[in-house]
Amino acid sequence: MSAISSLPRAERRFAFRTAKLAPYWLLAPAVLVTAVIVFLPMIQAVTTSFYDLVLFRPNASRFVGFANYVKLFNDPVFWTALGHTAIWIGLTVPLQMGLGLVTALLLNREFPWRGLARALIIIPWALPSVVIALMWRWIYDPTTGVLNDILLYLSIVRSAVPWLADPDVALYAVIATLTWQGFPFFAVMILAALQGIPRSQYEAASLDGASPWRQFLHVTLPGIAPVLATAGLLRVIWVANSMDVIFVMTGGGPGYATHTLPLYAFVKARQNLDFGYGTAIAVTFTLLLGVFVAIYIARTMREAAR
Repeated sequence: MSAISSLPRAERRFAFRTAKLAPYWLLAPAVLVTAVIVFLPMIQAVTTSFYDLVLFRPNASRFVGFANYVKLFNDPVFWTALGHTAIWIGLTVPLQMGLGLVTALLLNREFPWRGLARALIIIPWALPSVVIALMWRWIYDPTTGVLNDILLYLSIVRSAVPWLADPDVALYAVIATLTWQGFPFFAVMILAALQGIPRSQYEAASLDGASPWRQFLHVTLPGIAPVLATAGLLRVIWVANSMDVIFVMTGGGPGYATHTLPLYAFVKARQNLDFGYGTAIAVTFTLLLGVFVAIYIARTMREAAR
């Protein structure tokens, strides 16, 4: 700064303007790459949703306006998939968060082999989704699966349960699988937040006569609340867009019992080759998810401002 101030006035103005523009020039390559990789495909997807584009008849492609969206809102499978998506997100994320919170609280205590336990807890999160889906599909298998063997041995069930073939059970079986896969993310994030809470706060609360439950409510929970909010939002977005586990375990079946909106869009676009209708489903889901994220962020900011 002192070197700039020693320059003549015209050169100082140029140097100050250059210094102000420097951050934008440095960010320009990242913005350009993001625009090419993210925004251009988004624009293309929105444009495609206004066309009747089926690759079985490429020469018959034509602009149809909002016809795909009208068809979408009259499609009973769309509403079934939307309900399944709400259940998928509404159960998976709270279960992952709750299990991750309990795990983090346990790993924050002193016990033998704690370092090893902290390392092993990452395994479900580190494994590829396809491996996890195949593993749990074997666990749920009604003839060779270990889950039915355990339940039969404990006399909890009288006959093997077709976990992935029963329309009333299949979705919840896949939710259990994704809960097991995703809870280490919350556990690691919450454990890091717990490490940042000063011990003096617990000592002061203990001297004031606060029980362990009171300490959790008034010391631990406020200390990890920002992490819970951020991690919860990230997991909502990731779980909402997740379809690999469902696709490998059930393929969306039996029937439409495990169809979610991302999977339904994939089936229409990639299997039925109806790219116009498939992208209309994807765009609608993106808008719904965007509205939810905006409301979530607004509420979080209001609570943080109190």
